[in-house]
Amino acid sequence: MCGIAGWISFRRDLRNEQATVDAMTETMACRGPDDRGTWVDGPAALGHRRLAIIDLPGGRQPMSAEAPEGGAVAMVYSGEAYNFAELREELTARGHRFTTTSDTEVVLRGYLEWGEGVAERLNGMYAFAIWDSREQKLVMIRDRMGIKPFYFYPTDDGVLFGSEPKAILANPLVPRRVTLDGLRELFAFVKTPGHAVWDGMREVEPGTVVTVGRNGIRTHVYWSLRTEPHTDDKETSIARVRELLEDIVRRQLVSDVPRCTLLSGGLDSSAMTALAARQLGEQGERVRSFAVDFVGQTEHFVPDSLRGTPDTPFVHDVAELCGTEHQDIVLDSDQLADPEVRARVIRARDIPAGLGDMDSSLYLLFKAIRQHSTVALSGESADEVFGGYRQFFDEEARRADTFPWLVRFSTEFGDDGNILTDQVSKALDLEGYVHDGYRRAVAGVDRLDGESDFEYRMRVISHLHLTRFVRILLDRKDRASMANGLEVRVPFCDHRLVQYVYNAPWSLKSFDGREKSLLREATADVLPRSVYDRVKSPYPSTQDPKYFVALQENAKDLLAKPTHPVFDLVSRTWLEDAVRTDTPVSTHAARHGLERALDLALWMDLYSPTIGIP
Repeated sequence: MCGIAGWISFRRDLRNEQATVDAMTETMACRGPDDRGTWVDGPAALGHRRLAIIDLPGGRQPMSAEAPEGGAVAMVYSGEAYNFAELREELTARGHRFTTTSDTEVVLRGYLEWGEGVAERLNGMYAFAIWDSREQKLVMIRDRMGIKPFYFYPTDDGVLFGSEPKAILANPLVPRRVTLDGLRELFAFVKTPGHAVWDGMREVEPGTVVTVGRNGIRTHVYWSLRTEPHTDDKETSIARVRELLEDIVRRQLVSDVPRCTLLSGGLDSSAMTALAARQLGEQGERVRSFAVDFVGQTEHFVPDSLRGTPDTPFVHDVAELCGTEHQDIVLDSDQLADPEVRARVIRARDIPAGLGDMDSSLYLLFKAIRQHSTVALSGESADEVFGGYRQFFDEEARRADTFPWLVRFSTEFGDDGNILTDQVSKALDLEGYVHDGYRRAVAGVDRLDGESDFEYRMRVISHLHLTRFVRILLDRKDRASMANGLEVRVPFCDHRLVQYVYNAPWSLKSFDGREKSLLREATADVLPRSVYDRVKSPYPSTQDPKYFVALQENAKDLLAKPTHPVFDLVSRTWLEDAVRTDTPVSTHAARHGLERALDLALWMDLYSPTIGIP
């Protein structure tokens, strides 16, 4: 796992731009604290920061090789190829000779053998760039689900690229400008494919190859969700899900550094932890597990519309049954409200993401875990794959002519529209932006012959979650973890599992009338009964009223700066009213506006963006 950066300029000799290449590369130091390197050859410059996971001494980058017909091919690579051992055997049989045991060299030599087609052979999470001097082209490839971030910025004579926008923004060619569309993306919570918020910048989209040559940029999609008949019955489907999960977890446990699991006490993380514990137990090892908690949360928990139970009792049930070496990471309100923590989260994301204490706690959880482990397995994405969210069962959300998670979003997580000035709200027209994005999204969903209206609607909802919603959460997870030099793997994003379950009809995904029926039954034998019976509960949020009071104090400090540029976006009157509220508020939705305003202000302080508002 690493951070990559690069610059292709067909009208420059980049050997004269080493200082800029180094500056771009160093922005990725948090993603790769173990090593650094650059490779520059005329029009091409590649930079790499390494987090060593596989073949600690041998996997240094940038990595280059001579093609049999002559000409250098150099690569910078971030991620993991979980099937690298099989590919290595195949490539060895084809005559390739390896000098390391790293998956990086397997991917590089796979490119020499299959060209851009190497992408279709990989199982994993990855973002990598290859400079092919034979054809004077750059090839950028991103994994199928978009687990690893990857951005690029076309220039007048080439391209800049990086794992994160900050690498690109470090180049003086790039203005720090955000247009209305960028602001819309910040506030709409829809994740438009390819959109990067920063003006002129783009994402390499999941499952896509982007090739940059002297004649321009070409894009090729090598994988997307396919609509296919599902012919397996219930028992066969359950068995197939279990078979896939066993294989996926086994592959993703491979590491030359300490690994662990993220355990929330929900079905997803519990099933993954249980399978990992069983597999490591066969090798005489114990799995380490970590959970986030808040001071006093379990003792004083109050059920709400989203969360009916605290996580900790269920976490401990799993840890006891599976025999994990478990640790709760307990956070207090001072930590969650600390402006420095908020700043670190924003630096990690390059944007004010807007999930408040849920972002801060995730960052602090990963920071604590990194003291013990370098790799963690997460239950992320199982809700999108198996149908776990409330909106999958909510009739209003099912019928809504919009993204289903937005139907109750403002009630449960807060309404950004409240905090903006009237001028900004009118200029953004978020309703129109969301509507247009939804129309484009549903247009890409194929329907089976004979598929009922209801089953097709549930297919559409599943497709929206797997191609829009999940990418928001995957980006959040990657940035918060890699900001601490922690690699988080997501077994439920294995494309084989995603493709298989996507085509299972909704009647099969919910055969017992509950969420994630296939996953629950596929792992029932390794779960505590309490977790088997537990209703879905989202990522936790603190209920401590002291957190709201701390936010108010931070907002008062902001109001004391009347010329701060945040007030070009945020209504001063709204913020003044929010800090005057005497009653401490413990719900995430009620605190959301304060968190959003503080995030925006810090982002402006850190990045000094030019905001394009008419």
